[in-house]
Amino acid sequence: MQRWRGLKALLHDAVDRTTEEIEAGHESSARAVMRVLGALDRIADPARRVDEARRGATRGVLRTLRGINRAIEAATDAGLDLHGATARARGIERAAPAPVAMRSDTTRTAPWLADAALGLVNGAIGDALDARGNGLDLTMALRYGDVYLDLDAEAPLRELAAATPRVAIFVHGLATTEWSWCLGSAAYHGDPAATFGTMLARDLGYTALYLRYNSGRHISQNGRLLAQKLQRLVDAYPAGVDELVLIGHSMGGLVVRSACHYAALDRLDWVTRVRRVFCLGSPHRGAPLAKLGHLMTAALGAIDTPGTTIPARLLAARSAGIKDLSRGGLVDEDWLGRDLDALQAPAIREIPLLDPIAYHFIAATLTRDPRHPVGQLIGDLLVRVPSARGPSSERHAFPIDTHHHGGVLHHQLQNHPAVYAQILAACAAD
Repeated sequence: MQRWRGLKALLHDAVDRTTEEIEAGHESSARAVMRVLGALDRIADPARRVDEARRGATRGVLRTLRGINRAIEAATDAGLDLHGATARARGIERAAPAPVAMRSDTTRTAPWLADAALGLVNGAIGDALDARGNGLDLTMALRYGDVYLDLDAEAPLRELAAATPRVAIFVHGLATTEWSWCLGSAAYHGDPAATFGTMLARDLGYTALYLRYNSGRHISQNGRLLAQKLQRLVDAYPAGVDELVLIGHSMGGLVVRSACHYAALDRLDWVTRVRRVFCLGSPHRGAPLAKLGHLMTAALGAIDTPGTTIPARLLAARSAGIKDLSRGGLVDEDWLGRDLDALQAPAIREIPLLDPIAYHFIAATLTRDPRHPVGQLIGDLLVRVPSARGPSSERHAFPIDTHHHGGVLHHQLQNHPAVYAQILAACAAD
């Protein structure tokens, strides 16, 4: 019911947004006409009066449409409330939907399609969903097996009664959910249920937990939430946590770095248990597509015509998470009080790596040879090698590990055998 309400609210918001874009298009067209007519002395004043009448009529019609839209929304909300109250009075309680099975052979099933759509919508407009309290917002949760852990309860986590003191946390990237760690499992490993987590559990005795979160929020917001979530996990963990390994794919690697930064800043003790951080194809210096979106928004917004104003407004509505990816921003100061759509994007703060954590920055290219011109130009299709190899600063008093995998696409880094072999070797050395 919560998701149906969220979808319904999203549709009503889309109607309102459509009327706003129509109004913006009308105003842009009118300004173009008035720039010409306003320069003609004899007809400038009559033209302005006609334009004011046109503006009033247009706004009146569009406001009426918005009013009808919200009246329908209120009526359907009342109907859903009545239905829910009637069901509760009859003793009918709807169970929460079970998580999508972490198996690569669940693709194209109805639960998988719904979960994938949720991830995509959150990546595109997740900050707006969060701000409006929309039921489609993916709230942050840690998953163990087929259960989302309740870290708000004061009692120890009974679901983790058999867990080990070595814990691996997996953080997905933009516009996906935790299921993405299963991508290609059957093809890569001959087992549709195989993930880096299940294999680390089998080979080295790790307990694997998968993060689910709204990737449309600012990276720093998710970093803060994750820092708090991991502290509650460590406090409630039955076996005690001796070692944490954090593995993030794409945006997930930036969220992990942000969480470590805020944990150190707030002196949360879980960060002292982090042994290794793996960033798989993470755009530490920005992602080309996100940068292109930023440039297109600024360029189109600078031209006042309906054909440019409306696309610029639509592009500007992309999520805060996507905007952060254009520069790799990790902290609140990178966006608070700043225009992220300005042509000259503001510089971001350089966030140092934490000693004694061992960092592993893993890059990939479409071509097997990283020096191939195509590989240098497009990297793994979404992130170029220099960006995936870590932050630009070279001022580290400790070594960091960088590695390249040729002939591997961006999404394949989440479950590729060669990447797992590298993770296994590093963790086994501990």
